[in-house]
Amino acid sequence: MTTRIDRRFATLKREGRSALVTFLMSGDPDYETSLAITKALPAAGADVIELGMPFTDPMADGPAIQAAGLRALRAGQSMVKTLALVRDFRVSDVTTPVVLMGYYNPIYIYGVARFLADAKAAGVDGLIVVDLPPEADTELCLPAIQAGLNFIRLATPTTDDKRLPAVLANTSGFVYYVSITGITGAAAPDAGQVLEAVKRIKRHTALPVAVGFGVKDAASAAAIARGAEAVVVGSALVEKVRMSLDATGKTAPATVAAVTGLVAELAAGVRSVRQLAAE
Repeated sequence: MTTRIDRRFATLKREGRSALVTFLMSGDPDYETSLAITKALPAAGADVIELGMPFTDPMADGPAIQAAGLRALRAGQSMVKTLALVRDFRVSDVTTPVVLMGYYNPIYIYGVARFLADAKAAGVDGLIVVDLPPEADTELCLPAIQAGLNFIRLATPTTDDKRLPAVLANTSGFVYYVSITGITGAAAPDAGQVLEAVKRIKRHTALPVAVGFGVKDAASAAAIARGAEAVVVGSALVEKVRMSLDATGKTAPATVAAVTGLVAELAAGVRSVRQLAAE
């Protein structure tokens, strides 16, 4: 079965460019603003949208994304509201892929079968669950695939050639390469090292490879786009949300524009690689 993610990457391959994948925390800083930002992302240049599922103990996330999750939870965001946000987004956009990213606990509490049915009905296309290893595929990965969702796995600098086949076994949609060791937003990746790692992963899979963690601006996005099918940006966008809020931590008139402005810059960086290649 072909998903929106498959179709989007096939289209971009024909166009000869990489994808810009944007991550934001669902419900940050509140439901209405989060929905407004999400709706504005495709026009700003996002090719795939990742939405974080807020969780109280996000072990792989740095301070920026941790704070975003807490803001969302304080504003009343829940799994029910995260799925509602996707459903509301789908009213006006039926083509942009949406991936939910986060941890297994909120899904487990919600109920796996119920979650998968509701996610599919809402218009979710894929899942990234960072704390479920391949050894636990029967928990969520295989049921998700059976429900028609892509299950996207993370590979890291410490994922060697011996481990990669297990990581890739049931992965679909794309492979998410974490470009640095550590938490999100902690450091800038070395583009040369990253692109060598991408080449190594490609020797094991035909899936698109997306690179995330540490990409903050158009220049770094363009550097990664030279060798990867997608560039993922999260912490920098989440920080734009935080910095736009008023003194009480509430949304301000400039919040949506602050995020979409950076997305447009990042998209220009990613797309410039295709233009350079075509010259």
